Amino acid sequence: MSTASIFCIANQKGGVGKTTTAINLAAALAAMRKQVLLIDLDPQGNATMGSGVDKNKAEQNLYQVLIGDTAITDAKVRSESGGYDVLPANRELSGAEIDLIQMDDREQQLKQAISQVADDYDFILIDCPPTLSLLTLNGLASAHGVIIPMQCEYFALEGLSDLVNTIKRVHRNINPDLQLIGLLRVMFDTRVTLQQQVSAQIETHFGDRVFKTIVPRNVRLAEAPSHGMPGIIYDKNSRGAKAYIEFGEELIKRVKREALRQQARPPV
Repeated sequence: MSTASIFCIANQKGGVGKTTTAINLAAALAAMRKQVLLIDLDPQGNATMGSGVDKNKAEQNLYQVLIGDTAITDAKVRSESGGYDVLPANRELSGAEIDLIQMDDREQQLKQAISQVADDYDFILIDCPPTLSLLTLNGLASAHGVIIPMQCEYFALEGLSDLVNTIKRVHRNINPDLQLIGLLRVMFDTRVTLQQQVSAQIETHFGDRVFKTIVPRNVRLAEAPSHGMPGIIYDKNSRGAKAYIEFGEELIKRVKREALRQQARPPV
Protein backbone atom coordinates (compact mmCIF):
# COMPACT_ATOMS: atom_id res chain seq x y z
CA MET A 1 0.00 0.00 0.00
CA SER A 2 1.26 3.48 -0.85
CA THR A 3 2.12 5.99 1.84
CA ALA A 4 -0.88 7.93 3.17
CA SER A 5 -2.02 11.33 1.99
CA ILE A 6 -1.72 13.45 5.15
CA PHE A 7 -3.99 16.49 5.47
CA CYS A 8 -4.50 19.06 8.23
CA ILE A 9 -8.02 20.38 8.69
CA ALA A 10 -7.17 23.86 9.92
CA ASN A 11 -8.58 27.30 10.53
CA GLN A 12 -7.32 29.80 13.10
CA LYS A 13 -10.91 30.94 13.66
CA GLY A 14 -13.01 28.82 16.02
CA GLY A 15 -16.54 27.58 15.39
CA VAL A 16 -16.20 27.22 11.61
CA GLY A 17 -17.10 23.52 11.31
CA LYS A 18 -13.51 22.31 11.38
CA THR A 19 -14.06 19.28 13.61
CA THR A 20 -17.37 18.48 11.88
CA THR A 21 -15.45 18.44 8.61
CA ALA A 22 -12.66 16.23 10.00
CA ILE A 23 -15.11 13.66 11.42
CA ASN A 24 -17.39 13.51 8.40
CA LEU A 25 -14.58 13.49 5.86
CA ALA A 26 -12.97 10.58 7.75
CA ALA A 27 -16.27 8.69 7.72
CA ALA A 28 -16.94 9.52 4.05
CA LEU A 29 -13.51 8.23 2.99
CA ALA A 30 -13.97 5.11 5.15
CA ALA A 31 -17.34 4.51 3.46
CA MET A 32 -15.43 4.48 0.16
CA ARG A 33 -13.29 1.66 1.51
CA LYS A 34 -10.28 3.84 2.26
CA GLN A 35 -8.14 3.16 5.31
CA VAL A 36 -8.32 6.31 7.44
CA LEU A 37 -6.69 7.57 10.64
CA LEU A 38 -8.13 10.69 12.29
CA ILE A 39 -5.69 12.43 14.64
CA ASP A 40 -7.30 14.69 17.24
CA LEU A 41 -4.77 17.48 17.81
CA ASP A 42 -7.15 19.62 19.87
CA PRO A 43 -7.06 19.30 23.70
CA GLN A 44 -10.86 19.77 23.73
CA GLY A 45 -11.09 16.25 22.26
CA ASN A 46 -14.19 17.00 20.19
CA ALA A 47 -13.11 14.90 17.21
CA THR A 48 -12.53 12.00 19.62
CA MET A 49 -15.98 12.28 21.22
CA GLY A 50 -17.71 12.93 17.90
CA SER A 51 -16.23 9.67 16.63
CA GLY A 52 -17.88 7.76 19.48
CA VAL A 53 -14.70 7.40 21.56
CA ASP A 54 -14.80 8.45 25.23
CA LYS A 55 -11.81 10.81 25.56
CA ASN A 56 -11.64 10.31 29.33
CA LYS A 57 -11.46 6.52 29.11
CA ALA A 58 -8.73 6.32 26.48
CA GLU A 59 -5.84 4.65 28.34
CA GLN A 60 -3.28 6.17 25.97
CA ASN A 61 -3.68 9.22 23.80
CA LEU A 62 -1.88 11.72 21.58
CA TYR A 63 -0.15 13.33 24.57
CA GLN A 64 1.82 10.15 25.31
CA VAL A 65 2.63 9.78 21.60
CA LEU A 66 4.01 13.34 21.30
CA ILE A 67 6.26 13.06 24.33
CA GLY A 68 7.55 9.68 23.12
CA ASP A 69 6.04 7.48 25.83
CA THR A 70 4.00 5.33 23.45
CA ALA A 71 3.59 4.55 19.74
CA ILE A 72 0.58 5.47 17.60
CA THR A 73 -0.07 1.76 17.07
CA ASP A 74 -0.67 1.36 20.83
CA ALA A 75 -2.66 4.58 21.32
CA LYS A 76 -5.05 4.50 18.36
CA VAL A 77 -8.58 3.17 18.82
CA ARG A 78 -11.38 2.25 16.42
CA SER A 79 -14.37 4.46 15.74
CA GLU A 80 -16.97 1.71 15.49
CA SER A 81 -19.60 4.15 14.25
CA GLY A 82 -17.35 5.82 11.67
CA GLY A 83 -15.30 2.86 10.42
CA TYR A 84 -11.93 4.59 10.84
CA ASP A 85 -9.14 4.73 13.43
CA VAL A 86 -8.78 7.60 15.90
CA LEU A 87 -5.75 8.87 17.78
CA PRO A 88 -7.64 10.33 20.75
CA ALA A 89 -7.00 13.52 22.69
CA ASN A 90 -8.17 15.04 25.95
CA ARG A 91 -7.13 17.83 28.32
CA GLU A 92 -3.79 16.11 28.97
CA LEU A 93 -2.75 17.35 25.53
CA SER A 94 -2.65 20.94 26.83
CA GLY A 95 0.46 19.97 28.78
CA ALA A 96 2.23 18.81 25.64
CA GLU A 97 3.08 22.41 24.73
CA ILE A 98 5.30 22.74 27.82
CA ASP A 99 6.94 19.35 27.28
CA LEU A 100 7.54 19.96 23.57
CA ILE A 101 9.33 23.28 24.14
CA GLN A 102 12.13 21.41 25.91
CA MET A 103 12.65 18.94 23.03
CA ASP A 104 14.96 19.10 20.04
CA ASP A 105 12.95 19.05 16.78
CA ARG A 106 9.94 20.10 18.86
CA GLU A 107 7.78 20.77 15.77
CA GLN A 108 8.67 17.38 14.22
CA GLN A 109 7.43 15.05 16.98
CA LEU A 110 4.09 14.24 15.34
CA LYS A 111 5.72 13.72 11.94
CA GLN A 112 8.16 11.21 13.44
CA ALA A 113 5.29 9.35 15.13
CA ILE A 114 3.17 9.26 11.95
CA SER A 115 6.05 7.81 9.92
CA GLN A 116 5.59 4.51 11.82
CA VAL A 117 2.04 4.04 10.46
CA ALA A 118 1.92 6.06 7.22
CA ASP A 119 2.01 2.91 5.06
CA ASP A 120 -1.02 1.45 6.89
CA TYR A 121 -3.43 4.15 5.68
CA ASP A 122 -4.70 5.82 2.53
CA PHE A 123 -5.55 9.02 4.38
CA ILE A 124 -4.41 10.54 7.68
CA LEU A 125 -6.50 13.55 8.73
CA ILE A 126 -5.32 15.91 11.48
CA ASP A 127 -7.94 18.02 13.27
CA CYS A 128 -5.97 21.10 14.41
CA PRO A 129 -6.86 23.38 17.31
CA PRO A 130 -8.16 26.87 16.39
CA THR A 131 -4.90 28.57 17.41
CA LEU A 132 -1.45 28.81 15.90
CA SER A 133 0.28 26.85 18.67
CA LEU A 134 3.12 24.35 18.84
CA LEU A 135 0.47 21.64 18.43
CA THR A 136 -0.80 23.18 15.18
CA LEU A 137 2.80 23.59 14.02
CA ASN A 138 3.34 19.85 14.60
CA GLY A 139 0.29 19.16 12.44
CA LEU A 140 1.46 21.45 9.62
CA ALA A 141 4.99 20.00 9.78
CA SER A 142 3.54 16.50 9.30
CA ALA A 143 1.13 17.15 6.44
CA HIS A 144 1.23 17.18 2.65
CA GLY A 145 -1.52 19.75 2.56
CA VAL A 146 -4.09 21.84 4.36
CA ILE A 147 -7.85 21.78 3.92
CA ILE A 148 -9.47 24.98 5.19
CA PRO A 149 -13.17 24.78 6.11
CA MET A 150 -14.64 28.27 6.19
CA GLN A 151 -17.88 30.13 6.55
CA CYS A 152 -18.63 32.71 3.89
CA GLU A 153 -18.72 35.68 6.23
CA TYR A 154 -16.92 39.01 6.18
CA PHE A 155 -14.45 38.33 9.02
CA ALA A 156 -13.61 34.91 7.60
CA LEU A 157 -11.69 36.53 4.74
CA GLU A 158 -9.46 38.38 7.18
CA GLY A 159 -8.57 35.21 9.07
CA LEU A 160 -8.07 33.36 5.82
CA SER A 161 -5.22 35.60 4.67
CA ASP A 162 -3.46 35.05 8.02
CA LEU A 163 -3.76 31.28 7.68
CA VAL A 164 -2.53 31.27 4.07
CA ASN A 165 0.51 33.31 5.17
CA THR A 166 1.15 30.80 7.97
CA ILE A 167 1.04 27.92 5.47
CA LYS A 168 3.54 29.76 3.24
CA ARG A 169 5.90 30.34 6.19
CA VAL A 170 5.75 26.68 7.28
CA HIS A 171 6.31 25.60 3.64
CA ARG A 172 9.37 27.86 3.43
CA ASN A 173 10.95 27.14 6.82
CA ILE A 174 9.80 23.72 8.10
CA ASN A 175 7.91 21.56 5.59
CA PRO A 176 8.56 22.04 1.84
CA ASP A 177 5.88 19.42 1.05
CA LEU A 178 3.10 21.54 2.60
CA GLN A 179 0.60 23.13 0.24
CA LEU A 180 -2.91 24.53 0.32
CA ILE A 181 -5.11 21.69 -0.93
CA GLY A 182 -8.29 23.70 -0.96
CA LEU A 183 -10.99 25.74 0.72
CA LEU A 184 -14.26 24.11 1.70
CA ARG A 185 -17.29 26.34 2.13
CA VAL A 186 -19.31 25.08 5.11
CA MET A 187 -22.44 26.08 7.07
CA PHE A 188 -23.60 27.74 3.87
CA ASP A 189 -27.01 29.38 3.70
CA THR A 190 -28.08 30.25 0.15
CA ARG A 191 -30.65 32.71 1.49
CA VAL A 192 -27.98 35.06 2.85
CA THR A 193 -26.82 37.48 0.18
CA LEU A 194 -23.54 38.28 1.97
CA GLN A 195 -22.58 34.60 1.97
CA GLN A 196 -23.11 34.41 -1.78
CA GLN A 197 -21.01 37.55 -2.25
CA VAL A 198 -18.15 36.26 -0.07
CA SER A 199 -18.33 32.87 -1.84
CA ALA A 200 -17.93 34.62 -5.21
CA GLN A 201 -14.96 36.61 -3.85
CA ILE A 202 -13.26 33.43 -2.65
CA GLU A 203 -13.74 31.76 -6.05
CA THR A 204 -12.32 34.82 -7.82
CA HIS A 205 -9.27 34.99 -5.56
CA PHE A 206 -8.45 31.28 -5.12
CA GLY A 207 -9.81 29.80 -8.37
CA ASP A 208 -9.50 26.01 -8.56
CA ARG A 209 -8.24 25.87 -4.96
CA VAL A 210 -11.89 26.20 -3.91
CA PHE A 211 -13.67 22.86 -3.69
CA LYS A 212 -16.81 22.67 -5.80
CA THR A 213 -18.66 20.97 -2.96
CA ILE A 214 -20.53 23.34 -0.64
CA VAL A 215 -21.69 22.02 2.74
CA PRO A 216 -25.05 23.56 3.74
CA ARG A 217 -26.00 24.62 7.25
CA ASN A 218 -27.63 21.44 8.55
CA VAL A 219 -29.21 20.57 11.90
CA ARG A 220 -28.53 16.83 11.53
CA LEU A 221 -24.78 17.45 11.28
CA ALA A 222 -24.94 19.50 14.48
CA GLU A 223 -26.92 16.81 16.33
CA ALA A 224 -24.68 13.89 15.36
CA PRO A 225 -21.75 14.43 17.81
CA SER A 226 -24.06 14.15 20.83
CA HIS A 227 -24.85 10.64 19.58
CA GLY A 228 -21.15 9.81 19.20
CA MET A 229 -21.24 9.34 15.46
CA PRO A 230 -20.43 11.21 12.25
CA GLY A 231 -23.32 13.03 10.57
CA ILE A 232 -23.06 10.84 7.48
CA ILE A 233 -23.84 7.82 9.67
CA TYR A 234 -26.38 9.52 11.93
CA ASP A 235 -28.57 10.56 9.00
CA LYS A 236 -27.10 9.52 5.66
CA ASN A 237 -29.99 11.10 3.75
CA SER A 238 -29.54 14.60 5.18
CA ARG A 239 -28.28 17.37 2.93
CA GLY A 240 -25.17 17.76 5.07
CA ALA A 241 -24.31 14.05 4.89
CA LYS A 242 -24.71 13.98 1.11
CA ALA A 243 -22.45 17.04 0.83
CA TYR A 244 -19.64 15.39 2.84
CA ILE A 245 -19.87 12.22 0.73
CA GLU A 246 -19.57 14.42 -2.35
CA PHE A 247 -16.61 16.20 -0.74
CA GLY A 248 -14.86 12.88 -0.06
CA GLU A 249 -15.24 11.92 -3.71
CA GLU A 250 -13.94 15.30 -4.85
CA LEU A 251 -10.91 15.06 -2.55
CA ILE A 252 -10.01 11.58 -3.85
CA LYS A 253 -10.14 12.90 -7.43
CA ARG A 254 -7.98 15.87 -6.48
CA VAL A 255 -5.38 13.61 -4.83
CA LYS A 256 -5.25 11.36 -7.90
CA ARG A 257 -4.91 14.37 -10.20
CA GLU A 258 -2.06 15.77 -8.12
CA ALA A 259 -0.29 12.39 -8.11
CA LEU A 260 -0.47 12.22 -11.91
CA ARG A 261 0.84 15.79 -12.16
CA GLN A 262 3.82 14.87 -9.93
CA GLN A 263 4.59 11.80 -12.07
CA ALA A 264 4.48 13.90 -15.24
CA ARG A 265 7.10 16.33 -13.96
CA PRO A 266 10.57 15.73 -15.43
CA PRO A 267 13.18 14.67 -12.85
CA VAL A 268 15.35 17.53 -11.57
